[in-house]
Amino acid sequence: MDIILLERVEKLGSIGDIVTVKNGYARNFLLPNKKALRANAANKKIFEANRQQIEADNEAKRKEAEAASGSIEGKQIVLIRASSASGQLYGSVSVRDIVEALAADGAQVEKSMVILEKPIKTLGVFDVRVRLHPEVNVTIQANVARSDDEADMQKDGVDVIAQMFEEEQAELAAAALSPDSEDDGEETDGTAVEADAEASETTEQDDTETKE
Repeated sequence: MDIILLERVEKLGSIGDIVTVKNGYARNFLLPNKKALRANAANKKIFEANRQQIEADNEAKRKEAEAASGSIEGKQIVLIRASSASGQLYGSVSVRDIVEALAADGAQVEKSMVILEKPIKTLGVFDVRVRLHPEVNVTIQANVARSDDEADMQKDGVDVIAQMFEEEQAELAAAALSPDSEDDGEETDGTAVEADAEASETTEQDDTETKE
């Protein structure tokens, strides 16, 4: 389907461009969200008649988004989640979670503005793009941790997952050297000594019998 863009659309074009897209994309997203018009003769005339106003409205919204971007760009939100020992989350972080965390931090954005390149399913710090306007993008960070203390560590650059692995290895090493292990060793040594003593007594008795 041929359409006329009413705003800049990533990977498609800018205001006034006539582009060809799949019918489903146009009908399900671009047209109902008023991002485009069907590129027929009537709509072309309507667009040209209103082009100046459309571009002026877009410019006003762009400046508003740029003004708001300063308070959002580089912001880090903390999301506390339960995870396995390997750092795998029991679930995932959603767009809604990010929107709500931003709102709690004083930044109001819509769900459609948050662009998650891939689902967040592990502990860590992740870059998330927020599109405040078709021409204004900012980047925030989602700090996903098991506690506020671990979130502070991750903020300082500590790899919590690697630290969890090191602690697990240290616990295994400590268990191998635990008192229970030493007791087992002592019991084994004592049994060996008793066996040696019995063998020695048997040898002495044999020697005595031989001499007699």
